[in-house]
Amino acid sequence: MSTAVVTMNKRSFIGMNLRQRTILLIGFMSLLLITIVISSLFLDSKSLPTDFGSKNLAPSLEHPFGTDWMGRDMFTRTLGGLGLSILIGAFASTISTVLSVILGLLSSIGKVEDSFVSWLVDLSLSIPHLLLIIMISIGLGGGATGVIIGVALTHWTSLTRVVRAEIKQLKTQEYIHISRNFGKSKWWIAVKHFLPHLIPQFILGTILMFPHAILHEASVTFLGFGLSPHEPAIGIILSESMKYLSAGYWWLAFFPGVSLLIIVLAFDVIGENLAKLMDPKKAHE
Repeated sequence: MSTAVVTMNKRSFIGMNLRQRTILLIGFMSLLLITIVISSLFLDSKSLPTDFGSKNLAPSLEHPFGTDWMGRDMFTRTLGGLGLSILIGAFASTISTVLSVILGLLSSIGKVEDSFVSWLVDLSLSIPHLLLIIMISIGLGGGATGVIIGVALTHWTSLTRVVRAEIKQLKTQEYIHISRNFGKSKWWIAVKHFLPHLIPQFILGTILMFPHAILHEASVTFLGFGLSPHEPAIGIILSESMKYLSAGYWWLAFFPGVSLLIIVLAFDVIGENLAKLMDPKKAHE
């Protein structure tokens, strides 16, 4: 009996440590992202002075990421670009999540509405994301607004499919049938019963949508169809650095590219660990 109690206590201790480790990892990654965004908000034109006497300097203690062809500090430019990418990803992901909520709840109303949502998802997935983002961005005149709307209108499909599948499973529950027998409307059931159960999916979906939104924003901007050249975007930095790589100025592309990758991985880590905390089964793996 005592051996069983000791074993259970050990398991509880290990589980508690894993949970604490997961929360600590989420907190650390979140703090990193928040620090980048807040720091980038305090940057202005005075933070990036041009100094042609210090152009194309290799990484050093004074300039950790080196300087570019105008003598601007690459660490400051990269920080500003990462903050801008995160903000664009936040707006685009939020809009995509709202669209997913609306379309997911619409699919629960009836077969006609569900077929329409399914057709809309298939139609959106039939067009390559990058091409559709470019078309929407050009149609809206480019800039941050065009990129945000373009990314938002192309990243709702996956979450909508998850919501539809979850709703179909919830429809089989007994309390849903009881609500129908009491004469509750389909919209009442959707808002009162389906929506509260879908909140964890929306939170995780928004967070996991961030990496895709950020990478697509950087890709479109890199190709010249996104943000304007004067914006401190990572895509613009990488695009401009291509002209100087053959001259051996590797740091112009290396550090911004690696920083973007770290940001994307940070969102992935937050999403995966948050899923473990929200899912009881995964929490004990």
